[in-house]
Amino acid sequence: MAAPDKSQTISATVIALNEERDLPRCLESLKFCDEVLVIDSGSADRTVEVARQHGAKVIVEPWRGYGGQKNFAHSRATGDWVLNVDADEVITPELRAEILAEVRSAQSAAGYAVARKTYYLGRWIRHGGWYPNYVTRLVRRQSGSWTEPNVHEELLVTGELRQLANPMLHYTFSDIADQVRTNMRYARQGALDLKTKGAPSSLVKLLLKPLGKFLETYFLKAGFLDGLAGFIISVNAAHSMFLKYAYLLEMSRAEEK
Repeated sequence: MAAPDKSQTISATVIALNEERDLPRCLESLKFCDEVLVIDSGSADRTVEVARQHGAKVIVEPWRGYGGQKNFAHSRATGDWVLNVDADEVITPELRAEILAEVRSAQSAAGYAVARKTYYLGRWIRHGGWYPNYVTRLVRRQSGSWTEPNVHEELLVTGELRQLANPMLHYTFSDIADQVRTNMRYARQGALDLKTKGAPSSLVKLLLKPLGKFLETYFLKAGFLDGLAGFIISVNAAHSMFLKYAYLLEMSRAEEK
């Protein structure tokens, strides 16, 4: 088989910190890529060793924030296409075939969004805003860059953006405690983003935003159809929203002293 043209090559990028548990499954699914870069921000476990065992190129880079770290990874990619995958995500064979068909097509877009199907509490979550949950992850290298807020970074695409039909798999939190710890971290980072934008603290939002988030995820987005897992997800979403505005209130009062 002839080697692919430069326009057909794909660089996969994965940012990592202490990901030895999930990384093997992720990297196995990326073997179809021409280059796999793992950007490690100082892991204390076997992440670097595991990455190299799976043929990835490891670059150690101090933490720049989620968007900053992904922009750094993007800048080090050499393929014409860049596929960004988190360490707890997996590209399925069906999605792999679709990606290869798109990048080799003469009518390919500038970027592609992928749905994520998440496994949590022993089941695939299909409601509550967790599915399909499209995220932009595949882009022509010269046509994309990441935003750099404290949390919830996005890949911006210059040009046409399409959606891929097949989802990738997302093996998220290992248990409820893991979700709560992550929510606490993201809530603080979200509060910092609000503070940076000059958003005032609000007791009304502290009271009403969590309730609104629960109603949205559990009822409007049908989280109740996911059973007990859907209820736990909705309560945790409300708790995360509560923490974000509580942290903002705490930061505002600390400045007043």
